[in-house]
Amino acid sequence: MKKLDQEKIYFDRSRIINKNISTNNIKTTNVNVLLNRVRLDKKRELKKKIFFLSLLLLLLSIAGTILLI
Repeated sequence: MKKLDQEKIYFDRSRIINKNISTNNIKTTNVNVLLNRVRLDKKRELKKKIFFLSLLLLLLSIAGTILLI
């Protein structure tokens, strides 16, 4: 025989509450921050390339002048 005051549980409310808590803990990142970081990295790499190219040209020109003398 069934008890009259027994409730039927069709879904577990604690799971829903835990899901809401877990979705609130997810970190989001700002896309603009990421894009700015990429731009800064590209600028740094370009500066490095220009520096090494100018250093190479300087060394080649010094070596060329020494060989001509």
